[in-house]
Amino acid sequence: MKKNFYSLFLLMMVGVALIVSGCTTAPATEEVAETEEPTEAVVEETEENSGVVNLYTDRHYDTDQELYDAFEASTGIKVNVVKGKGDELIERLTREAADTEADLLITADAGRLYRAKSADLLQAVTSDVLSANVPTEYKDGDNNWYALTMRARVLVYSPDRVSAEDLSTYEALTAPQWADRVLVRSSSNIYNQSLLASFIEVNGREEAKEWAAGLVANMAREPQGNDRAQATAVVAGEGDVAIMNTYYIGKMINSDNPEEAEVGKSVKVFFPNQETTGTHINVSGIGMTKHAKNADNALKLMEFLSSTEAQSKFAEANYEYPVHPDVEASDLLKSWGEFKTQQVDFSKLGENNLEAVKVFNEVDWK
Repeated sequence: MKKNFYSLFLLMMVGVALIVSGCTTAPATEEVAETEEPTEAVVEETEENSGVVNLYTDRHYDTDQELYDAFEASTGIKVNVVKGKGDELIERLTREAADTEADLLITADAGRLYRAKSADLLQAVTSDVLSANVPTEYKDGDNNWYALTMRARVLVYSPDRVSAEDLSTYEALTAPQWADRVLVRSSSNIYNQSLLASFIEVNGREEAKEWAAGLVANMAREPQGNDRAQATAVVAGEGDVAIMNTYYIGKMINSDNPEEAEVGKSVKVFFPNQETTGTHINVSGIGMTKHAKNADNALKLMEFLSSTEAQSKFAEANYEYPVHPDVEASDLLKSWGEFKTQQVDFSKLGENNLEAVKVFNEVDWK
């Protein structure tokens, strides 16, 4: 009897164990499956929308940093920025070669972009977004770089001593009436090198040299200072007309420095060569480095900076002309009027750079 009882008890215990086992094992397996799947999805999403892009740039504007911050907020991609002078950054990329951490290079002036391309530091990038946002005339023919902004190199004058009717072309500044009245920065400046390079392309070397020599003869002082310094010298009466880039006037007018703002408001802008070859223009541009290690992220930033959002910011806050066909210039730039632009392939500014430097040396443009 006892034996039968113990046997029955044993059978009951085994049954209970099996039931308990059956009730706990299956749900545990199902719970693991439910938690692992979303974890994997989250990891994939994080990897896809995060990471870094490393940028070398010679632009030092608050506007640019605000755009990088906006890009980072919308994509999760961290933008690491290294700032420096354009030529120094190009030299650094050359030294670093395949070991560089840089994915992108942004630099002012097509002449520098040409140098970077010629040094085999950039790679061709094709994108439907970039093609739609950046017109053909504002990008490299081999897609090694794309313009982000455009600026014009104009004549800035004192309305107290100069009438707009007195002004016409860059070439006219070599006339006797402008003796000791012209202000311009040094020949080592890339903006002036590209300006002369464009004259070499449009008019030939000899005419370009004649212009440079004539301008040297009419300079109010030995070249010194940056573009803003030229406007300041005009207001101070050291000269009557200066050659400088448009966006500097915009930044001066809206400067937090009252004295600088007063200088900006005291001068006028004139677009030369409207009846002939057009006003010289140049660009700031972006290119993907040859050894970019974060190419996908780099392309996303390139596309973002060419977007209407970014282009509007460049126009409104930094007073540069947008390259995007659907983005308008700021009200300030519009107030200066529309103008005819010089039709020169930007690559020529780089190709003719060495000759421009030689001409400057020949005419003793300091």
